[in-house]
Amino acid sequence: MLRLDPGNASLEGTRTKPLERVREKGSLSPAGVAWHLASTTMDALVYHGPGKRAWEKKPRPEIREATDAVVRITTSTICGTDLHILKGDVPSVTDGRILGHEGVGVVDDVGAAVSGVRTGDKVLISCITSCGKCDFCRKGMYSHCRGGGWILGNTIDGTQAEYVRIPHADTSLHRLPPDTDDEAMVMLSDILPTGFECGVQNGQVKPGDTVAIVGAGPIGLAALLTAQFYSPAEIVMIDLDENRLQVALSFGATKAVNSSDGKAVQKVMALTGGAGVDVAIEAVGIPATFDVCQEVLAPGGRLANVGVHGKPVELHLEKLWAHNIIVTTRLVDTVTTPMLLKLVQSGRLQPRKLVTHRFGLADSMKAYDTFGDAAKERALKVILKSA
Repeated sequence: MLRLDPGNASLEGTRTKPLERVREKGSLSPAGVAWHLASTTMDALVYHGPGKRAWEKKPRPEIREATDAVVRITTSTICGTDLHILKGDVPSVTDGRILGHEGVGVVDDVGAAVSGVRTGDKVLISCITSCGKCDFCRKGMYSHCRGGGWILGNTIDGTQAEYVRIPHADTSLHRLPPDTDDEAMVMLSDILPTGFECGVQNGQVKPGDTVAIVGAGPIGLAALLTAQFYSPAEIVMIDLDENRLQVALSFGATKAVNSSDGKAVQKVMALTGGAGVDVAIEAVGIPATFDVCQEVLAPGGRLANVGVHGKPVELHLEKLWAHNIIVTTRLVDTVTTPMLLKLVQSGRLQPRKLVTHRFGLADSMKAYDTFGDAAKERALKVILKSA
């Protein structure tokens, strides 16, 4: 219970007592009212329907279940999926939801059943929440966990806030050494495992393959970085943005195709001598880019869809029915996060170079403007840092 000394407004106990109840007893000075409000509320980036977002006060999260943890956010970021939400492409996200599913922070509180992390631990927040016990989790399909999955910034409040509640904390948080680089680590919340699992692994990239990645945004670049684990012979990056293509070449792409003239397919076919590619990774989420992937596939090729699609696409079976192709879809399961974490810690994988812009968490509205106009701003990953 929260108690205040009327003489000096000092505090004992917890911050959970309702302000109205304390006011009724006349025990709060103006300074105490201000403290109570500050200790029970926080600032957050809130979705209010397609095209509408606001930076506003929200209640600070508390432990609801014994398996919960509350994490104080130190570093977050904005994902392309957040932009899809703002376009209205994800109807499960409702008015009033705090956005964000990526973050690094410090554990502020834990439920009675949490044993893997303690108050004060530095942690990586997985974009996927998993109980570790249901039938889907036992198959390694954490994205379809019956008590979790992709819920942060979707069906429960997310990480673009000062604090976030994490259900199933023992299996949804990764402890980090205190001296780890937050900016590198936050790339492991989502984009690196997404690019790797949904793109590279589902595409079955093998030594000697020719790989086309359609979309040189953060997810496409994450697929580029992790595809190199398997030594493909060629990685062709396709995008409208010349700056991003140059970044891709510096990250290890062997060829770059500017698709702004609508001739991406012809250019890729010319680069491959008319053969097409072994793997096409779709990393945008619109019909036009999915079409490019279909048209550049060689017989026996694999099309790995990564993008979040808000509109129907056409599958051209009239052309592909006899081509022995494989088409895969996937929501990231984050099963590879521990392995990717080791590679980042060893320096073999350097995701920090994806970061182009940095903002204070309180400047999230400006950060969204920058990320939403990525071509003009030359933005890749935009970092949000707490004060």
